Amino acid sequence: MQWDLDALRALDAVVREGGFAKAAERLNKAQSAVSYQVRKLEQALGVALLDRSAYRAALTPAGELILAEARRLLTQAEQVEGLARQFAEGWEPRLALVIDGILPLTPIMTALKQLADEAVPTRVQVKVEFLFGVQYRFDKDAADLMLVKDFQPNAYLQARPLPEVECVLCVAPGHALAGQIRVRLSELQRHVELSVQDSSDRGDDRHMFGGERVFYLSGFIVKKQALLMGLGFGWMPRYLVDRELAEGRLLEVDFVGGSRYRFRPHLVSRMDRPLGRAGQKLADYLSKAIGETV
Repeated sequence: MQWDLDALRALDAVVREGGFAKAAERLNKAQSAVSYQVRKLEQALGVALLDRSAYRAALTPAGELILAEARRLLTQAEQVEGLARQFAEGWEPRLALVIDGILPLTPIMTALKQLADEAVPTRVQVKVEFLFGVQYRFDKDAADLMLVKDFQPNAYLQARPLPEVECVLCVAPGHALAGQIRVRLSELQRHVELSVQDSSDRGDDRHMFGGERVFYLSGFIVKKQALLMGLGFGWMPRYLVDRELAEGRLLEVDFVGGSRYRFRPHLVSRMDRPLGRAGQKLADYLSKAIGETV
């Protein structure tokens, strides 16, 4: 079928305006041009769309059904044209973000909600990884942004430092390590260590203790549950366990090598593929939200 969107718009205008003359005014065309478009559409479809026997042209039964579908097409076409204009103005079609699961998710979700509330046309994809798996996923998926605890810098990456996060070595009150003074590494290695799963092939976290028994869990919420049950000991970001420590449901391990450490996460993007408008907005929202929370 040889017909175009302009012919559908002409039919729609005739029906909405109640005649060819007013439709021509609305479309800023000659009345003969509008009439010609509608007739060519009828010829292409092989059916009569308008009943012209009365003073005012009216839709035939076939015309009613076809116009209903045509209006859907016109709406979709307007959406496509709108997206094209937005992308031409610097909105990227896709934006991929990889998050380190050790970071607080609430400010990250706040930043994403800000972007969503603005009805940005960019399709945003978010993945949560841990440890070396963050940069592994960032590279493998050719993502645009990563919020990461540790990463390997190179000439093609630029990093924005974020506020420090503190981690604490925890154990449940009923665990054998609870209450021990000046615990040595050899004693820690006798017990089950709790860690999180890393999807890369880089191996263990540099903060692990090297014992033979390690349980790798799916995330820090599950790890926290395992700690509370007395399953083992492990590092936790303080923002997730401050209440449990204050209430005595978790205890800080008195490790001779130190029971706390801090790290500075970074928001990393690619210099060889600069962020579009959505990426720049999200990066700013993330920096602000995380800075206000941590």
